[in-house]
Amino acid sequence: MRNWRFYAGLAGMALALGMSSPLNADNHGRVTVHENQRFLRYEDGTPFFYLGDTAWELFHRLNEDEARMYLSDRARKGYTVIQAVVLGELDGLHVPNANGDRPFLDEGYSEPNERYFRHVDRLIDMADSLGLVVGLLPTWGDKINKAWGVGPVIFSDEAKAERYGRFLGERYRERENIIWILGGDRDFTGYEAIVRAMARGVATGVGGGRPDYSKCLMTVHPCGGLSSSKWFHDDEWLDFNMQQNGHCYESDSWQKIDADYRREPTKPVLDGEPLYDEHPICFDREKHGTSTDFHTRRYFYHEIFSGAFGHTQGCHAIWQMWAPGREPVNGPLRPWYESIGLAASYQTGYGRALMESRPFFSRIPAPELLRGQELGEPRRFSATRDEAGTYAMVYSEFGEPFSVDLSLLSGQEIQAWWFDVRSGKAFSAGHFPREGEKRFVPPTSGRGNDWVLVLDDRAKGYSEPGTSGSGM
Repeated sequence: MRNWRFYAGLAGMALALGMSSPLNADNHGRVTVHENQRFLRYEDGTPFFYLGDTAWELFHRLNEDEARMYLSDRARKGYTVIQAVVLGELDGLHVPNANGDRPFLDEGYSEPNERYFRHVDRLIDMADSLGLVVGLLPTWGDKINKAWGVGPVIFSDEAKAERYGRFLGERYRERENIIWILGGDRDFTGYEAIVRAMARGVATGVGGGRPDYSKCLMTVHPCGGLSSSKWFHDDEWLDFNMQQNGHCYESDSWQKIDADYRREPTKPVLDGEPLYDEHPICFDREKHGTSTDFHTRRYFYHEIFSGAFGHTQGCHAIWQMWAPGREPVNGPLRPWYESIGLAASYQTGYGRALMESRPFFSRIPAPELLRGQELGEPRRFSATRDEAGTYAMVYSEFGEPFSVDLSLLSGQEIQAWWFDVRSGKAFSAGHFPREGEKRFVPPTSGRGNDWVLVLDDRAKGYSEPGTSGSGM
C-alpha cells in the first residue's frame, strides 16, 4: 500500500528534478526572528512586518483563478502573510476542493491524494510569486481536538501527527515563503504532545531526516482568548507567540499582548485572529451589531502600540470564502469576492506603511508618554516610540484630546504630524520646542474618528508618516 513514506519520496523527487521551488519575489530569503527577539526580519536583515489575512479555506474552496484574484488583491494592498489551512475546518476531509479532490485517498486518512496537494503547492507558489508568505496550518484543530468542530479526529497519536508533519516538511523544505502555524483554534490542554509531535515532524522533513528548527519558523494558533504561550512558550521550537483575541468589542487584547511581551524568555507576539471585519460582534448581531473598519483599526493600533510585532486582519466572509450556494457560517453579509474590497483591507496596509516609515527594530511600547491616560475602560489611547526617543506615536481611539510628556523624546525641536488612519494620509501639525507636557487635540472626534499623532525629533529629518522608510 502507498503510505506517508511513499508520498514524502515523491515530494523529494519533485525537488530533485527541479520542479517549482521559487524564491521570495524580492529575494530577501526566509523570514526569521530578529536578534532582539521582538520582531521578525528576512535573512538579509530587511524588516518583515507581519500583516496577515485569515484565508483559512483558501486551499479547500478556491480554484486557481479565484486564488489569483484574491492573492493579487492582498499583495497589492500590502499584506505580507496569508494564513491558510491544508486540512480545512469546513469538513475539509470529506468535502472536495474546487477541483473535486479530497486530501486523502483512504478511509484511515493516511494515504495523501497527490492531486489535492499539488493544488496546495500551486497556491503556495502563486503567493510566492506575488511576494506573499503563507502562514501554513497543516490542519485545523478539530482533527486533533474535535470540540465543537466537524472533525473527525485523525491525529490521536503522536506517531501519526509526526508522520504527517514530516510529509509536509519534506514537501515544502525548499520553499522560503512559509511560516508554520500549528494548532488551529483549539484549547490544546491535554493535546500538547500531539502538537509537539507534528512540529517535530515538520522540522525533520525540512531538515532532510533530522529535525532542523532553524529552517522552519513556527508558532501555534489557539482558540479565542488564549495564546500559544499557555502551553508552548518555553519550547525552543516556538519562535513567536500567536494569540486569538476573539470576536468581541470590549476586549482587553492589548493587556494580553503586554503580558506575552513581558514574558521570559523574550519572544515576539501578535494577535493572529482578532475581531473580523463584518462579523457579528460577540456572535450576536441583534444585540451587538456588526463589526466595521473602525473595530479592525482599533485592534491594530492598540495591539501594535502595546508591543505586537505585526497583526492579522481578517474578514468574516473571506475566512470561509463564502459565496452563494455554500452554507454560510454566522451570517456573512456578502460573498468573499465582494468583501475583498472593504475599506478595512486598505486601512491595515496604511498602518503597515506607517510603522515602516520610522525606525523599525527599536520600537517599544510607551505608556509612560501618556502618564496614565491610557488606562480608561474601554481603552482610549495607546502609545509607542523608539528606544532613543527619536519618534513617538499616540493612537486616540475616539479622537479625544490627550497630553504627551515630551521629555521622553530626543532633540531640541519636535515635528508633529496627524496621520489619518482611514486614508493613510498625513499632514503637518507644526513644530515646537521639546518642553514639558503638551496637549494635543485631534482634527475630528467621535466614534470612527480615530487618529494617530506622530512626534519626530525634527533634526532626524524623517519622511512624512506612511511614506518611505526611515531605517531599520
